[in-house]
Parts: sequence; structure tokens; C-alpha cells
Amino acid sequence: MDRATLAAYDTEAAAFAQDWHEQPAPRDLQEIVGQFFIKGGATADIGCGSGREVAWLNANGFPAEGFDASEGLLAEARARYPALRFTRAELPDLSGIASGSFDNVLCETVIMHLAPTLIGPSVRRMFDIVKPGGIFYLSWRVTVGDDARDAHGRLYAAFDAALVRTELAAAELLLDAEVVSASSGKVVHRIVARQRG
Repeated sequence: MDRATLAAYDTEAAAFAQDWHEQPAPRDLQEIVGQFFIKGGATADIGCGSGREVAWLNANGFPAEGFDASEGLLAEARARYPALRFTRAELPDLSGIASGSFDNVLCETVIMHLAPTLIGPSVRRMFDIVKPGGIFYLSWRVTVGDDARDAHGRLYAAFDAALVRTELAAAELLLDAEVVSASSGKVVHRIVARQRG
């Protein structure tokens, strides 16, 4: 992950966590998960932040664990949900996660925080940890024009969705859409892909 972005999440973890947990529930994301994810299947949330989606997944029949690069956000997640599993793992390597480990992989608005050169390898690696027949949900906040940084220093990379589609060329695309997120109000691109096999 971009170092300045990671530093922002580590130093301001409590404030970010409070903001996320006070936002309206992401009903649109939850509907997509309910429609496409394999019920009862082992599920990974890559870039889980303070654990809100991991908790929802576990409560709704998708046994999930969370992975994040930020120790600050992982501490928030563990404090909020001590019974759930949260592990440090950073894109693109995701060290410690074996290929074909999960029936469902979710990565909600994370990859835009990566340097553009790391987006392709990160998408490829996340799809690699999906079991044959499994589902990969990926979304990112769309930045038009040039890369940008917010007031916290977080990177929002500008890149074409074709970069992601190229990495998923061997997949069956079930959803590919650009929408306004119900929870954040930001324009996001969403892809749901099935691992063939």
C-alpha cells in the first residue's frame, strides 16, 4: 500500500473507524454479497479496516476473516470484534494466504490506495486466493483525471477499469458497473467475478 495512505490509517485509525461505523449500513454491498457469494463459504475481506463488513459477513452466513495492512485499523477491529479473526496482510503479496483458500473474497474500496503499478498484481493475487468456482467482489472509488490525495494524505489513484478487467480475463464476469455508493455517496466501480474450474 501507498506509505502515506498507510501512515494516515495507522495514526488516525480511531477517527476513521468511528466515521465508518457511524455511516449508514452499505445495503447495496450487502445485496450484492447476498446475490453472488457462496453461502457458508470461507470468506476473506481484504482491506477490512475496522471490521464492520467482517462482522456483518459472519452474522449473515458467510464465515469471514479480515486482512489489512494497517496495524492501527486491525487494533480497532480486534477491540470491536474480539471473537473474530483479523490478520495483517498487505497487497500485492498477501503473505501467508495460500492460493485457492477462500470461496468468497471481498475487497471494498481499497485498490485506489495503491500505486497504479501495483493495482494489476494486487488484483491478480486476490483472484489467485479464490477457490475454483468461487467469487471475487472488487470495488474502488473512481478518480477522474490525475491521481489525487485527500486532506489526510490518502492516495486516490486514477486508472482505467480495463486494467482490472485484463487481470480477470480468465474469469467469468457476473457484474461490472459504475455506481454511486449508497453509504459513502462516492462514485465506485464494482466487479464480481467467478473463478472458473
